[in-house]
Amino acid sequence: MNGPALHDRSPASASWRIALPHTTAAVPVARAVVRTALAELDHATDCDTAELLTAELVANAVEHTAGNGPIELVVELLPSGCQVEVHDPDPAPPGDLTKPSGADPDPWQEHGRGLLLIRALSSSCGHRPTDSGKAVWFRLPTVPAQRRPL
Repeated sequence: MNGPALHDRSPASASWRIALPHTTAAVPVARAVVRTALAELDHATDCDTAELLTAELVANAVEHTAGNGPIELVVELLPSGCQVEVHDPDPAPPGDLTKPSGADPDPWQEHGRGLLLIRALSSSCGHRPTDSGKAVWFRLPTVPAQRRPL
């Protein structure tokens, strides 16, 4: 879908779905969508972590999948937290997302830490096949009121 994000504004949940270009320009757009979605409903999920992990998923989809068709970002806000999915056209599962290889990333390399961050900072993560490729996702819980920054 191209154009504005779709909103489902029920009090219990809300979701946003937007097509993004298959270019690096998609990364800041995806971060802005997540930031806006969380701020618009004053959602109690860690916005900085959600933005960081979303950027990693989108960057991976752009870098590791072929084609020039759009990728899709889906943000779902629930009372228990949020789930972010990135849909791409490649059916191959992402390496090391749910089963780490055991080798530590090389600290001198620019790449190789994105999936580690997603595993370490999310409450859960995974991937699933879709009709047109796959969806890679993570979940973050709501932050208790007493732990939120002022």
